[in-house]
Amino acid sequence: MARDPIAAVERYHAALNALDLASIETMFAADAEYHSPSVGTVIGRAAILAAMRGYFAEYPDQAAIDDVLTPVGSDAVRSQWHLTATAKSTGAPYIRQGVETVYFTPDGLIRRVEVADL
Repeated sequence: MARDPIAAVERYHAALNALDLASIETMFAADAEYHSPSVGTVIGRAAILAAMRGYFAEYPDQAAIDDVLTPVGSDAVRSQWHLTATAKSTGAPYIRQGVETVYFTPDGLIRRVEVADL
C-alpha cells in the first residue's frame, strides 16, 4: 500500500470524533465490512453509515482516544483505544475500551473493520 495506513486511521478516527459522516463515507469501500460486538456484522458502506448515524444520534458527545496505533502488515493498522460518551436517551455514561483493526484496499479505502472489547 503506497499510502500511510496509520495516517489514514488517524484521519478516520478524527472524522468519527467530529461525527463527520460525509468524510467517513469517502473513506470506506462500497463493499466494506464492519464487525463489532456492539453492532454485530454490517456489510456495505451504506449500511455502515446508517449504523454510525444511529450511534451518533444516541451518543452525540462521544470522544474516542487512540492509546496505541500499530501497523499490521502493509495494509492494516491496529488501534488500542478508549472512549467515553453519554446516552442521549437515558443520560447514562458509556465507557468502553477495545482494539480495532482497520484493513485497507490497495487504493487506500477501508475494506474491513474488526472491533474487540477489552
